[in-house]
Amino acid sequence: MSDTNQAWFERALRVIPGGVDSPVRSFRSVGGTPYTVRSGQGAYVTDVEGTSYIDYVQSYGASLLGHAHPDVLRTLRSALELGTTFGAPTPGEVLLCEAMIERVAGLEQVRLVSSGTEAVMSAVRLARGYTKRDKIVKFDGCYHGHSDALLVAGGSGVAQLGLPGSAGVTAGAVGDTIVAPYNEVPTLDDTVAAVLVEPVAANMNLVAPLDGFLAALRAECDRVGALLIFDEVITGFRLRLGGAEEYYSVTPDLWCFGKVIGGGLPVGAFGGSKKILASLAPEGPVYQAGTLSGNPLATAAGRCVLELVSPRDLDVLTASVAVFADELRDAIGASGLFALTPTVGPLMGLFLSREECCAPRNFHEAKALCENGLYKAFFHEMLERGIALAPGAYEIVFTSLAHSRDDLATTVACALEAAAVTAKVATS
Repeated sequence: MSDTNQAWFERALRVIPGGVDSPVRSFRSVGGTPYTVRSGQGAYVTDVEGTSYIDYVQSYGASLLGHAHPDVLRTLRSALELGTTFGAPTPGEVLLCEAMIERVAGLEQVRLVSSGTEAVMSAVRLARGYTKRDKIVKFDGCYHGHSDALLVAGGSGVAQLGLPGSAGVTAGAVGDTIVAPYNEVPTLDDTVAAVLVEPVAANMNLVAPLDGFLAALRAECDRVGALLIFDEVITGFRLRLGGAEEYYSVTPDLWCFGKVIGGGLPVGAFGGSKKILASLAPEGPVYQAGTLSGNPLATAAGRCVLELVSPRDLDVLTASVAVFADELRDAIGASGLFALTPTVGPLMGLFLSREECCAPRNFHEAKALCENGLYKAFFHEMLERGIALAPGAYEIVFTSLAHSRDDLATTVACALEAAAVTAKVATS
């Protein structure tokens, strides 16, 4: 077969539903054929045709150091020689959990799993088992993985495909899930086991919490004895080394982690106080398990990343992203479109509009901007210029520590051209 993106996608379509193993990789919302990645290095990925792109997907935030960091690769080679999986305790899982606990105030114990979906699903089950209550509150537009009870009013790929939830999820599965608007504090009662929230909503593009929102959630949970769960699969060890707890000075009862803590390998984790975690089997009645949980390759890579990244690194990345956001906004604005590039620490969003508007505060407002038809054209114009953004308007822009000032400047220059073409298409 010819070594082209089209040929590989056609081959994938024959053996993989939709040709992708995760819907967010699909180009369904932007059109066209996905590029198939052959390799990655630092801020760049290279497809099967040999085309390189400055990559702002970065495995949707997992690659904080960029792709194929040499220290992570050395760590993985050493770990690989010892074996890949054992189904028994290993030193690596202890060391990674210790590294996480050292960095996150209030986190006392951690249970490792294999994905963010597993982490959140397990944390919700633990909250229900611990409180002996049934109901969970989540927020419209926040995506917490694809477990049945949480796959309602989700952002990310669910929103990009225009789905309110998912076929195959029964009414009973979501019957105890209450959905509230993001940035509005719901009034709880004693049937609520937990409130689950992205401390920074990063699956409806980027929507920051309003001042006092997270603190008010903490207070409302305390009032009725519900648990507060932070889904930090994206924000964990990226927003700050101590995550959202450090950034906002609000401590949840349970945390969910993923992405960064695997160093580029599949991983997830949830944790909290020893008192709450004591409810987990084998100590308590809440069952949770996983054959590959605490995989020695993932724990080695994840610990390597946590040891390499310093608070100063994240400060530098935050400052770099702030400048990049301003320059990108101005470049797009100079081409006849209006752009919003909200930032929270090193996290950055990108909303396009035909006219000036305010930063969205909830999913309803974010959806209006994500579905105005501008992102599709802009995405392809950027891709043609060697800039790989996520193939959907609901995702954020992930800048890694490997992105240089020249990479960012090149991106801004490309955005100036891409926005000019997009503006003409939008008005034609």
